[in-house]
Amino acid sequence: MTTPVKETAAPLDFRRFGRLAYVYCKQREEVQVLKSQAGFYIGTLSEGLPCSRESNEYYVTEKDAMQALIDDSWTQKVAP
Repeated sequence: MTTPVKETAAPLDFRRFGRLAYVYCKQREEVQVLKSQAGFYIGTLSEGLPCSRESNEYYVTEKDAMQALIDDSWTQKVAP
């Protein structure tokens, strides 16, 4: 007799959804390129307002930040 396999939800894709937004704000928000006074970065919005900065890096141009997001060449911050 075999034991039935329990179906579980797929794990969150923290390269698509913000890890820090999920861990610290309990929000599942998609990562995107955002702008601050320090430059462009990869982060999340919640209800139109910044929720988390996910990337360690700041980028000089929006194009550079978008390319890092597309290429998956950015590094994830471990804490806010």
